[in-house]
Amino acid sequence: MTQGQVPVVVLTGHLGAGKTTVLNHLLQQPGARIGVVVNDFGEINVDAGLVTGQVDEPVSISGGCLCHLSDTSELDDALERLTRPRLALDVVIVEASGVADPVALARMVRFSGAERVRPGGVVDVVDAVEHFRTIDTGGMPPARYRASSLVVVNKTDLLPAGDRDRVLARVAERVVAVNPRAQVVTASLGRLDPALVYDAAAREDPQDELPIAALMRDEHAHDHPHAHAVSVRATAPVSSSRLVDLLDDPPAGAYRIKGRLTIHTGRTVRGYVVNVVGRSVHVASVRPPDDGGELVAIGMELDPEVVRRRLELVLEPAPWPDAGGFARLQRHRRLSA
Repeated sequence: MTQGQVPVVVLTGHLGAGKTTVLNHLLQQPGARIGVVVNDFGEINVDAGLVTGQVDEPVSISGGCLCHLSDTSELDDALERLTRPRLALDVVIVEASGVADPVALARMVRFSGAERVRPGGVVDVVDAVEHFRTIDTGGMPPARYRASSLVVVNKTDLLPAGDRDRVLARVAERVVAVNPRAQVVTASLGRLDPALVYDAAAREDPQDELPIAALMRDEHAHDHPHAHAVSVRATAPVSSSRLVDLLDDPPAGAYRIKGRLTIHTGRTVRGYVVNVVGRSVHVASVRPPDDGGELVAIGMELDPEVVRRRLELVLEPAPWPDAGGFARLQRHRRLSA
């Protein structure tokens, strides 16, 4: 995570789309410490046992749906509590009600008063069977597509075999028409690879750390299509121009990019941590990494060899400062702050 900041992911979807199923699937995966903000455990059927197993203090927002809150202070208070360093969470997921506005929620997280929050994207769950009868009924694409960084077309197992590709292509076409950087993936039974959503601190649970979650998993808990990940190590300071070009225009299929790098400023060498989720770019200053750093790209549909070549180009040593590129990088850093 970046300087003690915790990514906050907004999980949205129309009533019945399966967002709570997606959330419970993520909670069943080992290794990550996940904070959850929900409206009401009983109302939306989040498995309270899994949440308790993951987090010391699950936070329930009182007063109904997020979209009905009179101000952002209640959400900010929840995020402030869950991003305290002592909890050492990998991610916080805000599970929105079915009638919540994804655009408004994304803004609430982006401009949250909680100081340790970093936007982690908006995951919108789509009901493959009902979506074009309930949400996207024609005309202009729904505004919610503009806020989404990842669209999960769920319940694809309920579609007739001959309709699956057509429905996915139609959802993707409508989303990309208003949000070219959003990615569309399919899922059944809410099985989404957590690598698309957050970084786990470990592949396995620490001993006696998450006992309730571990007990509640079954033999199918980890079944999901796996995302591709491409990682390339850096050996020296890199070009700030090439780095910013990557952040602004990631390779096709790369939903997330993260990295630790060093840059020549002209006077000294500085370290930076970068995170890209969809259209969101976050840059922060850190101590220059002792090991030279690395870049990692993650996505479902990326071409590993094409992405590797792009990352290697960015990480080619650049011993001389690049004033123009450094100014662009600093602009991202200021906007991130």
